[in-house]
Formats: sequence, structure tokens, C-alpha cells
Amino acid sequence: MTRISPEGASPAMAQWFALKAENPEALLFFRMGDFYELFFDDAVTAAAALDIALTARGSHASEPIAMCGVPVAAAPAYLARLIRRGFRVAVAEQTETPSRGRPASKGPLARAVVRLVTPGTLTEDELLEPGRSNLLLALVQGAAAGRGRRGKDGARPEQAWLGAAWIDVSTGLFETARLAPRALPALLARLDPAEILASPGLELGDYAMRLAPERALPPADTARQRLAAAFGVASMEAFGTFSDEETLAAAQAVDYVRRTQAGQMPRLAHPVPQNDGGVLSIDPATRASLDILRARDGGAEHTLFAALDRTVSAAGARQLAEWLASPLTQVARIADRQAGWLWLKDEPVRTQSLRDALKKAPDMARALGRLSVGRGQPRDLAAIRDGLLAAREAAAALAGGQAALPEILQKAVRCLGGAEGLKVLLGSALAEHMPARLDDGGVVAPGYDPELDEHRALRDDSRRLIAELQAEYGARYGMASLKIRHHAQLGYVMEVPVGAATRLKDRAELILRQGTASTARFVTEELASLDACITQAADRAAQREKALFAGLVASILAEADLPAVAQALAVVDVLQSCAALAAGGTWCCPRVTDDTAFRLEGCRHPVVEAALPAGARFTPNGCDLAPEYRIMLLTGPNMAGKSTFLRQTALAVILAQAGFPVAADRAHIGIVDQLFSRVGASDDLARGRSTFMVEMTETAAILNQAGPRSLVVVDEIGRGTATLDGLAIAWSVLEALHSTVRCRAIFATHFHELGRLVDTLPRLCLHTMAVREWQGQIVFLHEVLAGTAKKSWGVHVARLAGVPAGVVDRAGRLLRELERAENTIPEPLPLFDTHKVIPTEAENTLKQRLMDIDPDTLTPRGALDLLYELCKEARQQAGVVGQSFKS
Repeated sequence: MTRISPEGASPAMAQWFALKAENPEALLFFRMGDFYELFFDDAVTAAAALDIALTARGSHASEPIAMCGVPVAAAPAYLARLIRRGFRVAVAEQTETPSRGRPASKGPLARAVVRLVTPGTLTEDELLEPGRSNLLLALVQGAAAGRGRRGKDGARPEQAWLGAAWIDVSTGLFETARLAPRALPALLARLDPAEILASPGLELGDYAMRLAPERALPPADTARQRLAAAFGVASMEAFGTFSDEETLAAAQAVDYVRRTQAGQMPRLAHPVPQNDGGVLSIDPATRASLDILRARDGGAEHTLFAALDRTVSAAGARQLAEWLASPLTQVARIADRQAGWLWLKDEPVRTQSLRDALKKAPDMARALGRLSVGRGQPRDLAAIRDGLLAAREAAAALAGGQAALPEILQKAVRCLGGAEGLKVLLGSALAEHMPARLDDGGVVAPGYDPELDEHRALRDDSRRLIAELQAEYGARYGMASLKIRHHAQLGYVMEVPVGAATRLKDRAELILRQGTASTARFVTEELASLDACITQAADRAAQREKALFAGLVASILAEADLPAVAQALAVVDVLQSCAALAAGGTWCCPRVTDDTAFRLEGCRHPVVEAALPAGARFTPNGCDLAPEYRIMLLTGPNMAGKSTFLRQTALAVILAQAGFPVAADRAHIGIVDQLFSRVGASDDLARGRSTFMVEMTETAAILNQAGPRSLVVVDEIGRGTATLDGLAIAWSVLEALHSTVRCRAIFATHFHELGRLVDTLPRLCLHTMAVREWQGQIVFLHEVLAGTAKKSWGVHVARLAGVPAGVVDRAGRLLRELERAENTIPEPLPLFDTHKVIPTEAENTLKQRLMDIDPDTLTPRGALDLLYELCKEARQQAGVVGQSFKS
């Protein structure tokens, strides 16, 4: 903002300057009557962002004051547009009520910022996506945490760990983690936070635009005390063990939330420390490649989530997205989820009843969030009431099945029965149909509160008296068109047409209050007295109803079981969604084991399959990466389906380890701890990185991080440079994945010559995309077969793409000449020797023995014994004697 001195400002603008100084990073919505006004640079920025008129109001320092404004009633829509564009908005309201006889000399009414609206602290439905969490993430570098305790892994506190804490203000979620800096990109990609609190020096990549203004951190001990006080406990150890970094991050998040709510704390669950060792690690490039929750174009239509989602509630959709973004690495937890939806799949009648109950469940978690910060409306109370009723229906639907309930459903049923006293209270206290606003009245049911009923009776009876008085006046003055109406400024008045008013002006009992172009308004002493009685009764009824509303809100916030009820509804919604998916018979329950097995039969890409036109059929394929053949070399032309095959294999892992059905006939997956997918070319020109540089950067990340329990699917390594350069890089990377990383991998390539490496890489298996050539054309069969492609088919694909025939023919002739002139790949290089030696028969025998060894199955003792045996045999063949070896 341009620096403007507040000196000489009018009283109202002096208030604006003071409030703006408190919130310099935010646009200031300054309440003036029925509008929120913005001034100076705020007005210029907001007018451009909202496409509204920029005007001027008065002057300051001899210059017009730029101004724009939005109606208070329409503010949520404008706020949503500003928040989506990354702005923060401070909302300043009048905190003083105007009173009759208040002298103007006292100056403008007092104002204060009652809320700071930021992307990560939203609660209103208008500003949130129903099926998506809205997270505020706080990050603290270990250096800022001082001397922390030594971790379980023995790491010294000087090793700059990161503390992370994330909160969803709209639902109360609160979790923390301690992680190494290299794990930060994966965490950011998994959480996709709406707003981030961190020091500017922390590398956030594409998430840097979501960074909030930096604030000072307290000492770790102070942070622990603040957190304990916020949750009413003596020590944070009541909730688990938190490192200093986690504690500081959690305190920073809580302090920021409290500030945005003008000192009022929303209802948050206590912080839960997370062990990321139980979550499948997926880096940002892999998430972007696989379209898990968001497609590469930013949309949500063609995503894994969309293909999978059969939930019927917003809370269920959020839970589904959370599980999909964080697949597990613990077999028992995966099996627990599978058991839940398998039971529902076998109980279709009960599952349908469950689905019907869930459809009636409002978003309890977000209603509770709004009530906890004082922004609740009557329909939020109704959401809690209706949610509790739906929970009882859901529990009843799960009772009495043919087979015993699995543990995950048993736990859900116990939670769904919670808050019984509150259910009874809300059922008797709330009207069946709730108004949108408390001021509209009709929130509390008749018969619940005798005092309210008395005020309402008087108010409603007065309405009958008004109707009777209108009929009496009409007859007395001979005017059928006479009406008695209520006006905010005048109260109850008698309205007659202007033409008839002249007949009444001489009546002494009538007092003319106001004339318009079409009507004249009169009042009598009798009508004024009745007006006072009605107003008093209505005011008393409104005040009593507000007091009862506040009491009901307090009862809701005091109910400890509500979050568990809301969570149980979300979980059973996800499980019934999985059951609905599996009921079609084309999705299977995968076998997930704690080993390195990997076999898919009849696997399909769920997103591609969902996008196929009616009548089209997806061609399924199997994938076997058993330990003895854990590296698949996949060759074949573009458009044959290599990328689809790679992605569907990776998606099968995500689905299986999230506990969901898999789009396959059968699946057996040994736990994958890290998933890497490098499929599709892209560049990052904004950072000066070409397509090839991005490719090499992502390849480096895979080779530096992947291990024996990882799954790697990569496409066209080395394609962004010269042919021989690319071939050399692809060759070397393939060898590293096979012999150094020793992971399960699918290596798709155009370099079909790499198939010769099968003779030197014992864990390598060859597969190719089936292609049929017919009358000079190629037909893609989209099948994965054993073997290797004999050529790249690039010239044929160019013809299919519409490259002019002359160019294609010329390319074909040149290709044949080049193939005759040069052999593109040398013989596989030996591991140690730099010159070629013709092996003897004995050497061939020794080589075969080496190739038959499976290092993954050897114990340390067995490996040592085998090494002694091989050395002895090699020395005997070389004629070396006089050396003894252990047996």
C-alpha cells in the first residue's frame, strides 16, 4: 500500500487508518451502513479484482479518496472471489449501537475488526468446496526450535528437522508431524494447503504463492504452555509426544486462527501427532502425473477421485479424498477398511438403507465449526439435529446382518449412537422448518418454552386485532381499499389512496403522517397504542428466542461426542461407496501383503475407462513384477498405450493401499513404501528448466530416494536429447534401477535396443505393446505381451498424425539408410573388464552360477558362505593353489 499519512483525516477516516495499520496485509472491508467500503489502494485493488466501479469519497491531503464498495448482503459472494485470488480481507464492523439522542459531537460509531478472512481459515459454505478439506499449514524449521530432544531414530537435534501442523478450521481437524526437509514436497502435495505459515527462507516451490505474512515465534516452552491452556490441559503430553518443532508449528497455527477470529477460538480437536511412516510417500511430480484429486488442467472431472466417488454426503467425499491422498503402508489397517466394504457389499439391502440414511445427513462438522466461532445460523442447529437422526438410522441399518460386523463398522456403530441427550433436546426445541436467519424468527418449536409461547401469543393475537381494526376502519370511513400496514420508521399506519385522502383530512381523530404519489398514511391514538403493544410483544419474543438459541448453541458446543458422530458418518459413507463400486463385479478386493509381491490380472485405468464413450471397451492388461522379474522393460510405439499401462499400474497401488477396490480381475500387491511416476513430457520455463532438465531432475529424485520396497514407473527416459546421449542415459538408469535401487519398476522406452540387456540383468523381463501391421498401416491393439519391439514405428505414427505423404516417405527412406549404416547400440558392457575376452567353458559355468543367485533370499551367513565357495571355485579354475577357505 502507498504510504499515506493519517494526519488531518476526518474522524471516520481516522478510524480507517487505525484499523488498516493493524492489518496492513489485508484489504479492509469498512462497514458504513449497508455497505462495506474500501478506500485508497485497497479500493483500487478490489475494484480491479471484483470488476466493480471505482469512485471517490471526499478528499485527504488535498487528493480525492479512491473508494469502492459492496453491499453487506452480497458480501459472501465478493469475499469468495477475493479469497480465490489469494487476498486476505479484514472485516470491520460497528461495535457500538446507535441510540436515540446520541449527540453527533461524539463522532462516528466505534468500529473494530471482527474477523480476518484468509484462504486457510474459512468456515462459510459459500467460500468452501463441500467435498474438499481446507487446510491451514504451519511449518517451523528445526533451527528455530532450539535444542530439541533426540528422536527415536537417534537423529541429533542439530539436523534441521521441520515441524508441521495443519488445521481445518471448518471441521476442527488438527494434526502435526515432524519430518526431514526432503519430505516437505511430498507433504505439501498430499495436503494441498490453502494457506501456509512459514518463514520466507523455506523452499515451498509452487506453494510459495500461498504463504501468509510472517509472524514471530515464541520460545518452545511458551508454545507448550499456550497450547496446553488452549485445550484446558496441564501438559500437551496428555495428547501424545510432540517435538519442539511440532509444538512451535502447532502454536503458530493456533495463534493465527485466534487472530483471524478476533480472539475467539473455534472448536478444534486436540492435536494428533502423525507418523508418516504409515503413509505411502508420493512426490509432487507423481501426484501431478496421476491425476489423483486434481487433473493436470486444474479440474476435478477426469480424476481418480471422480472415477471412484460413490459417496452421498459432503463429509464422505472429504474423507474419501483424504484416504485417497494418503494411502497406507500398514497391512492391518488396509485389511480393516477392506473388511468394512466387503461386509456392506454382501449386504445389499442393508447397504441401501444405509445409503438412504446418509443422504439425510447434513455436513455436521462444518455446521459445528461455524457455531463454534459465533457465525452459526438456525440451519446449522438443524444440521446437528438432522445429522444425529441420520446417525441413528445409519446405525440401525448396520444392525442384524447375516455376518458379524467387522471392527471398523462396530466402532462406527458405537460412535453413531453418541450424543443421545442432545438429540432429544434439539428434537423438542427446534422447529421442523428452520429460517435462514435468526432475525426471521420461528427457530424454537411451539410448546418448548412457556415464556416464548406467551410473547408469541400476544404478538400473534395483536395481528388478529389489526385485521379486525382494518375491517372496522374500512366500514367507518366507507373505504374498502383502506389497509393497515407496518413500516419500519412509522410503525402501523392506515393507508388509503391519494384520491380518497381528501375525504379524511377533516377528521379530527386522524393524523396525517406521510403522503406519497399514490397513497396517504394516517394514524389514530388507538392504532398507535396497538402498535406499541405489538412492538413490545414482538421484541420480547425475539429477545427470548435469541436467548434460547444461544443456550442451544452452548449445549451443542458442550457435547463431546459430536465430532465422533460426524466422523463415523463420513467413514461409513466411504465404505458404502467402495461397496457400490465393487458390487458391479468389475472391481476386485486386492490381496495386500507385507512383502515385495506384485501381480495384477485384467487391470484397467479407471479414469480412462470412465471417460470412454458408451459402447467402447477398455482393453485390460496384466502386470507381473514378481521378485525374480521385478523390472519390466516395456517397448512399443507412441499411441499404443504405454503411458496408460504405466499409470493404471501406479493407480492400482494407490487404490489397494488406500483400502479401496482395484479396477482389475485380481490383484496381489506387496506393500509399496514410495511411489514414483514419471510419465509425460513437461517443462518449467518460468524457472528456466527445459523439458529435458525437468526429466533429468525427476529422474535424479527417483534414483536418490527410491529403495527396494518402492514402485517406479517411468516413460521415455533420455528422449529429450540426442539419440546416443539418450540411449546411454536410459541404459544407465535401467541398470541402476535393477542393480542399485533394486525396486519394482516398469521402464517404458522407445529404445527397443535395450532389450539386449536381458542377458546381463537377471531381474529384467521384456514386454511390448502389441501392434499389427496391415497393408502399410499399423493397428494398436493396446495389449501388453511378452517380448520386445523390433522397431520404433515412429514413421508410421507420423503418417497417422497427418504428416504430408512426401515427408513421411522421405523419412522412411532415410531411416532404412541409417539402419544399414550404423548399429545404434554396442554389445552390453562388462562390469569390470575394459577389453573383450572370449570366455572359457569354465568361465561360462561360473557366470551361469552367478546369474542363478537371488541375493534377496540370502541370509548374511549364507551370502558369506556362497562368496567363499565361488572364490574357491574361481581360484581353482585359475590354477591358484595353497590357499585355504572356510567351508
